[in-house]
Amino acid sequence: MTTIFITGASGWIGSAVTDELLANGYSVTGLARSDASAAALEAKGAEVHRGSLDDPDTLATAAKAADGVIHLAFKHDFTDYAGAGRTEHATVEAMLTAIEGTGKPFLLASGLVSDVTGRPFTEDDANPNHGPDSMRGGSENLALGFADRGVRPVALRFAASVHGAGGDHGFVAVLSSIARQHGVAAYIGDGLNRWPAVHRTDAARMVRLALEKAPAGFRAHAAAEEGIPTREIAEAIGSRLGLPTASIDPADAEAHFGWISTFFGFDAWASAEQTRRLLGWEPTMPPLLEDIAAGAYDA
Repeated sequence: MTTIFITGASGWIGSAVTDELLANGYSVTGLARSDASAAALEAKGAEVHRGSLDDPDTLATAAKAADGVIHLAFKHDFTDYAGAGRTEHATVEAMLTAIEGTGKPFLLASGLVSDVTGRPFTEDDANPNHGPDSMRGGSENLALGFADRGVRPVALRFAASVHGAGGDHGFVAVLSSIARQHGVAAYIGDGLNRWPAVHRTDAARMVRLALEKAPAGFRAHAAAEEGIPTREIAEAIGSRLGLPTASIDPADAEAHFGWISTFFGFDAWASAEQTRRLLGWEPTMPPLLEDIAAGAYDA
């Protein structure tokens, strides 16, 4: 049985990926930092590897013992985002070095934020971040650089919103919390900048298909919806919560939204056409605005 080591295996995306792999005949070893995470993984039927991103040596050991790696964990510490990036770089480098020359797959989480303008961000577009001091430690380019070093690296570029009911603590949950706090569901400027979105179940299936089919160096786009105007996201949140919707001047965005203002202001329009075609991936789950309307972010 093929064993896959997953970091972030008990997280929002990782738990869905763990379920998807187990349901399709894989053995999963999941990284667990806490007793609660370990218990959750064991309850699913996964093996547990105790450790954390701050100990890259133990992650390298787990990567070497598995038949493949799916790296989904990240230290979402926005008070020290630069430090989180350096940790990410060190972690990815340690695991890649451990499996160099083995031909094993190494899939890692990345994002769909880019410097592309005037058209959607595609799978052909390179990530602009390089080095440990760049966004997410430049880990995508670090990993793809091992394509000619006996590893099959694949970038998993997740949409800004990987949504669904039952525990999403991501961007839409934060925006909903901010709306309740201020009594208004806001967007920045004209709200025409776009966010891609994907349901976590569809994202998990895309990860499995990428594990099975994606060639070395491929950048897989987990975007069931290529771009939803942020104004429509705010209107959906406001409608569900019974709050008015309003525009926030870009100069006041940080004061209103805090750390998420930078991300909410991006125009992150992205295409997943190549991913759908190459992997045979067809999303089937409800879109983001439907999830919001159904109460996925009420809590």
